[in-house]
Amino acid sequence: MGFVKVVKTKAYYSRYQVQFRRRREGKTDYQQRHRLITQDKNKYNSPKYRLVARITNTDVIAQIVYSKIVGDFVLCAAYAHELPRFGVKVGLTNYASCYATGLLLARRLLAKLKLADLYKGAEKVDGKVFLVKPVDDKPRPFKANLDVGLARTSTGAKVFAVLKGAVDGGIYVPHGETRFAGYNAESKKLNAETLRGYIFGKHVAAYMTLLQTEDEEAYKKIFSQYIKNGVAPKDIETIYANAHKAIRANPAPAAKSGKSYKDIKSKNLSKRTLKQKKARVAAIKASYKARL
Repeated sequence: MGFVKVVKTKAYYSRYQVQFRRRREGKTDYQQRHRLITQDKNKYNSPKYRLVARITNTDVIAQIVYSKIVGDFVLCAAYAHELPRFGVKVGLTNYASCYATGLLLARRLLAKLKLADLYKGAEKVDGKVFLVKPVDDKPRPFKANLDVGLARTSTGAKVFAVLKGAVDGGIYVPHGETRFAGYNAESKKLNAETLRGYIFGKHVAAYMTLLQTEDEEAYKKIFSQYIKNGVAPKDIETIYANAHKAIRANPAPAAKSGKSYKDIKSKNLSKRTLKQKKARVAAIKASYKARL
């Protein structure tokens, strides 16, 4: 049998439905989003919170978001570019910085909701699985569901470092241990010591030490900012430990600069009247004739 070209009929095209814009752009997984934002009807207008974790080339974004008909609203946010305030000046997108950003978000949110003293989270970071528990006769822990967007949810992915930081900070996020760094699929067990090492950047320190001994040129190229800021492999764990303490001590965002915008002229100048337009054209013509 010869090749038969499939011809789509007019009936097909008349029934074709164009996908949502953000689906066409490949930005939103609407099947995932539908399950994350749909609230039970018997909960009326109670918001359903999401822990949104996004990792770019230069930053880590952690937000607590809830949805309404008109769109999404951000209740609280924390970013990796804030970490230099807490002593972390380099490596702002590695596993340890993702954890610190999640911790910053959790402590900032609970301070905003006046729950910081009630739910302190895991103050000792040991890499073990931790879930915040409710206190009797007190407000329940703040609950949010993890939203990873289009990121691949493989074991050791950095979006789960943000989750771990938020959970250790005192937010209740339902999760298991199978996607944290240090989980072994064969034994089906989590190596807490390995996860703790990732949280404190020991894997970065180990790689720095390896390159120092084996390839000095590669070390200078890859870790140029570490060298510029005087960060040695032995300093990394201390830097992150001090950052965790500083975040817990004061997670509030930096005060905005008191810049005044009163003297800046608006670009939206009032339109010229017809009389002004004619006068302007006449003046341009006159100046052009004068140059002839």
